[in-house]
Amino acid sequence: MSSTEVSATAETVQDGSPPAKTTASRRFTINPRESGIYVAFALIVAFFSIVTHGDLLQPQNISNIIVQNSYILILAIGMILIIIAGHIDLSAGSVVAVTGAICAVLTVNHHLPWPIAVLATLVAGALIGAWQGYWVAYFGIPAFIVTLAGMLVFRALTLTVLGNQGIGPFPDQIRTLSNGFVDGYLGNIGLGSLGGADLLTLLVGVGVVAAIAVTQWRVRTARLGYGQAVDPMPVFLLKIAVAALVVLAVVVQLARFKNLPWVLVLLAALVLGYSLVTNRAVFGRRLYAVGGNLQAATLSGVKVKSVTFWIFVNMGVLAALAGVIFAGRLNQAGPTAGNSFELDAIAAAFIGGAAVQGGVGKVVGAITGGLIMAVINNGMSLIGAPSERVMLVKGLVLLAAVAYDVWTKRRSGASAR
Repeated sequence: MSSTEVSATAETVQDGSPPAKTTASRRFTINPRESGIYVAFALIVAFFSIVTHGDLLQPQNISNIIVQNSYILILAIGMILIIIAGHIDLSAGSVVAVTGAICAVLTVNHHLPWPIAVLATLVAGALIGAWQGYWVAYFGIPAFIVTLAGMLVFRALTLTVLGNQGIGPFPDQIRTLSNGFVDGYLGNIGLGSLGGADLLTLLVGVGVVAAIAVTQWRVRTARLGYGQAVDPMPVFLLKIAVAALVVLAVVVQLARFKNLPWVLVLLAALVLGYSLVTNRAVFGRRLYAVGGNLQAATLSGVKVKSVTFWIFVNMGVLAALAGVIFAGRLNQAGPTAGNSFELDAIAAAFIGGAAVQGGVGKVVGAITGGLIMAVINNGMSLIGAPSERVMLVKGLVLLAAVAYDVWTKRRSGASAR
């Protein structure tokens, strides 16, 4: 902590009120561990935009990137919580497969109404997560072993449930959730040379930009109130402008193609909800405490076993949701569904800034990491790269992300000394 921050803190303690003004508000600070992922994402998008001659950023392609990778992004949200707590889940892909199979059997073979079938599938995912969470939290078996066993067990259950064959087709409502778009209730408007665009989608984009601006302003005001360092006003406004530009650019392209995909609406709700839980809720603070220092968390009264148990239950529910979406997208539940999904979700979390030791990571970072993987997949597909080259690039990106995390941690440790 700098001398300015120390004096500001002391001033707050002495008179019980935050200091009126500190020089901290004139400082410009950048956290390389948090900002590096967004810079890398921008560079990757720019690179593939150039080599694909702009095809990457075409309206239909942007929509395809979101729809085709939605289930990985959903898994990444659950996986980042697991990794923050210092664990890992190797069974997520198999859980996607078995829950998709359960949903198919309920809707296709037993003709249950789709809401009941989806709810039952989510409950099945919760039970699977509870089963694994019990062995990890209360029996003390490492998560690596438990979920490795789960990867085999739930893949076997998938084959058993399906009878080693695909089951479909799914009801139209499930297919719409996976592949459909929000209706254009307000019609289209003209955007000049860009053509027509869905008005509802554009209004949603404006609302998102406004929410980002208000949220960041409140965070800045709160930090100033406690004398903490914040960016100068021009830098703060520039960051808001860049975020607004990116959001509006994506929204305009989606509005030009059709409108908002339903899976994007679902993802936005999940990201908002889980961001609030991890950043504002008591459970989120306990989660970071468990991953940051298990012994200290235990001594502080955190119910470590309960936290561990519930993050695995949550992972099971999100894997079941991803299973429903993936099966609905293919319009069939198959025995090979979910292969390597857990690896993509783990890679998304680590590329998005999660620390190998636990205690570090953000939901938005995991989503960004997942989008980086999606852009690499899509961009290399557009230029006709063979699959082995795609895997090579993804592996190198993952290695570079973890190496960057280790390097910044060592650098910060050296500067502290």
